[in-house]
Amino acid sequence: MKQANSSLTVSSNALALAIANPGSLGTIDAYISAVNRLPVLTAEQETSLGRRLRDNDDLGAARELVLSHLRLVVSVARQYLGYGLPHADLIQEGNVGLMKAVKRFDPERGVRLVSFAVHWIKAEIHEYIVKNWRLVKVATTKAQRKLFFNLRSMRPDGKTLDSQKVDEIARELNVRREDVSEMEVRMSGRELSLESQDDDEDTYAPIAYLSDEGRQEPTRVLERKAREQLQGDGLNDALDKLDARSRRIIQARWLQDDGGSTLHELADEFGVSAERIRQIESAALKKMRGTLAA
Repeated sequence: MKQANSSLTVSSNALALAIANPGSLGTIDAYISAVNRLPVLTAEQETSLGRRLRDNDDLGAARELVLSHLRLVVSVARQYLGYGLPHADLIQEGNVGLMKAVKRFDPERGVRLVSFAVHWIKAEIHEYIVKNWRLVKVATTKAQRKLFFNLRSMRPDGKTLDSQKVDEIARELNVRREDVSEMEVRMSGRELSLESQDDDEDTYAPIAYLSDEGRQEPTRVLERKAREQLQGDGLNDALDKLDARSRRIIQARWLQDDGGSTLHELADEFGVSAERIRQIESAALKKMRGTLAA
């Protein structure tokens, strides 16, 4: 036991930075080689370290538990290389999951840390892949995530799924067949760069024909139509519901091209105080807002 702990302590000095960044040892191969040289803890050693961490908040014990299971992270991360993301990044995220597992490890349950940690390691790697596999996120719901990590292996030779296969996958994963079809489309699509990827000025990229002002963007189209409605029929309807004096004040104050009349000018016109004109104006505007919002 002493010999194993001694080896682990010596190796931990070289791997301290590597836990946070696998590339710090030079290459990913060097990191993996160093990790594989670390001794594996026996069940008794693991239980003892787990108790030290739980009872005394012993960070040294936590460190040894993490280091002894780094090879597990490497092994799990290797299973996700098919998503085109750097192996070192997958390992780094898996290491985060391993540290979370160590923090929550209960040595009294009779379960080895390796079995408990796999769930946390995969969870962190899954989250990283979903966020970084594409610029546009492809999986947000629980059903979509399940499909994302299973559909590739369940598609025969990567071919388009027929109706029978869609139903079969939906039953096996307990999701809707519509979810299966939608995820197949998402995973089969590709991202298209707005700008040309080469230096040829004659290249016709999407940036050349997409509006730079977003005038046809759905939200702006709706806002423009609503604004036109308010400035047209909607405004006229609201004005028609005002009494003659209120309508005259609103038109003079807000609907003139020359800047409109002042409160004092309207006060002289109606023979009342400027404060009274302001009160009438305020009440009229409030009534118009209610009409326009209806």
